[in-house]
Amino acid sequence: MTTGGLRTVTRIAGPALPVISFAARLPAAICPIATLLMMAELNSIGAAGITAGMLWTGQAVSGPFLGRYADRRGHRPVVLAASLANAAAIALFILSALGGTPLVVQAALAGVVGLTVPQIGPLSRSRWVVLTEPADGDATAGAGELTRRALSFDTAIDEISFMAGPALAGMMVVLVHPTAGLVLAGGFIAVFGPLFALHPTAPRGTPAPASSSARLMNPALTALLAMALLQGMIWGSANAGTSALCAHLGDTGLAGFVWGAMAVTSSLAGLVIAARPLAMDLTLQLRIAMAAQAVLLLPLLLVDGFAGATAAVAGIGFAVAPHLIAVFNLAEHVAPMERMGEAMALLGSGLIIGQGIAALAAGQLAQNSGYHSAFLLTCASGAVALLVALAWVRPQHISPHHAARKRSAEAAEAAAN
Repeated sequence: MTTGGLRTVTRIAGPALPVISFAARLPAAICPIATLLMMAELNSIGAAGITAGMLWTGQAVSGPFLGRYADRRGHRPVVLAASLANAAAIALFILSALGGTPLVVQAALAGVVGLTVPQIGPLSRSRWVVLTEPADGDATAGAGELTRRALSFDTAIDEISFMAGPALAGMMVVLVHPTAGLVLAGGFIAVFGPLFALHPTAPRGTPAPASSSARLMNPALTALLAMALLQGMIWGSANAGTSALCAHLGDTGLAGFVWGAMAVTSSLAGLVIAARPLAMDLTLQLRIAMAAQAVLLLPLLLVDGFAGATAAVAGIGFAVAPHLIAVFNLAEHVAPMERMGEAMALLGSGLIIGQGIAALAAGQLAQNSGYHSAFLLTCASGAVALLVALAWVRPQHISPHHAARKRSAEAAEAAAN
């Protein structure tokens, strides 16, 4: 597939949806680093860690619930309410920091910011699944490929947002005011969250009895959740090790630029795959990506400077997008259509929880034994992820809706011949 294939994907929903979804998911990428920078400036490093941790925890906890409500009631009411609540929570959090309220109040408000994150990324992926799902009796052999292209494209958008978000946060804090990053995030979600909610492509939802009868968790989705958790641990420990390395070299501020190299290469890889999908089984793609990532993590054990760290982190990014694209595409295969938003949000929460656990552990390791010990945890997480991919992820597990699509496509192809 060439750029014409990308045009085919965007033509399904119109060119506005990718732009709106990109802008609407920027706040999720801006808020954590903006919180750290604001609190470090207005309070202390310790307070920054506590409030950022509360924000991440809130987001991880609420994600699957918001996804489930969106599946049941439709994207419009759920995303609209969450977006406006998130903007209000960000405003209250900023005011509490400026007003010097007790840390417990600021931490609680940071948690509310996390709880109200409207899950634009996961719901965007579930929306593409609905948009590319053929009507009954109208399935074609290319339907699955179109979904794969769309999810690859959306994953690339996600990576670009998480590259741009921290950069915007840092720039606003440095050039304007310690609170400017969060103000920007609040403005983006107040404007683009409702636009995403009200876009004509928003699914209407499935009534509770029908969606509740569809079983969400199965061995296949559990394996994918484990992959997301381990990918988050790779990110969290590598990020902590990068920060410790930059602090060791005397310039902590460069950590964001070093880490951003992964987002650049991962975004490029995601766009390439969206334009030219890999001609291989998704399970094989996942296993190859994890094997490549496990190897690409090893240079982290040898880095001792900014240039080497940037090159190593950039190399890892080439395996990240293929892995995530395979995970989310496989989730589309194994999760019930009625609970697709919840499934995608659950995987997103797995990424966040893994990051938080590994960042905490790697931070302690780096403090006590140096930055190389944090990178050891990164490499160990990559090795375990590869073992899980080889031993637990299986290609034969598909959901009833995907099996029906496959049967309908085969029947249509047989009729055409």
